[in-house]
Amino acid sequence: MFMRIATPEFGPISLIAVRLLISAVVLLPILLHRKEFLLIVRQWPKFLWSGLATTAIPFTLFSYVTLSLTAGNTSLLNATVPMFSAITAWYWLKEKLTSFGMAGLMLGFIGVFVLAAPEGGDSQALIKPVIAALIAAALYGYGSCFTRVHMQGYAPITITAGTQFFAALFLLPFGLFFWPDALPSIGSWLSVLVLGVFCTALSLAFFFHLLQQIGVANTVSVAYLIPVFGILWGYIFLDEVITSTMLIGGAGIFIGVALTTSSAGKITVKITE
Repeated sequence: MFMRIATPEFGPISLIAVRLLISAVVLLPILLHRKEFLLIVRQWPKFLWSGLATTAIPFTLFSYVTLSLTAGNTSLLNATVPMFSAITAWYWLKEKLTSFGMAGLMLGFIGVFVLAAPEGGDSQALIKPVIAALIAAALYGYGSCFTRVHMQGYAPITITAGTQFFAALFLLPFGLFFWPDALPSIGSWLSVLVLGVFCTALSLAFFFHLLQQIGVANTVSVAYLIPVFGILWGYIFLDEVITSTMLIGGAGIFIGVALTTSSAGKITVKITE
């Protein structure tokens, strides 16, 4: 919802650059207090790669998506993250998928196809944002597995602060280059402030903690809740219409994700071997 408000004025790249910068500024004092700044500098390739895969690139892609799709539709596409996590685990970690899991993947992507062809809409105009959303979801899945596998020895708050610092550092020059000519409104600045503090710094601290405690499969299952709130907030605050296409496509995605994640096995076990 906040991206839907702020993206038209900031632009996708500048918005996420500011969002990550705010997140990094909030978290940096914690990193300094823990005396771990030199640690993340020495290990910068890991933190940079994790930051790009889990925040900088997917955030920017989803920001671009909100220029064309409603908050509800965007959140439904975000719900495909557990499916991509299962695919990543199957390919990278050799985690098996049962026939139910394969059927779930097919059903989930049928749901995505339904969302990409709305009633009375121009499906051609929606191909790019839908593909961008799917790439972002795939990166979330990959980034979660990468962090779980390669950053086990770090505290969750260290991972959060380190990834945000390098992600912000990477994206800042692009954000300045694409900075909008007109100064964004107060409402957009407030939106990006909330995005940076609560939807990034605070939420990622919980996210990386959960990755270490309960594993990838259980952590990314939070994507089940994103469409519920995305559609609700879009309906209440942005006057977005809940269409039959959203309900049908969303049902396909939800059932597909449920089948895929329930049959994919315990990703945690495979990763920690």
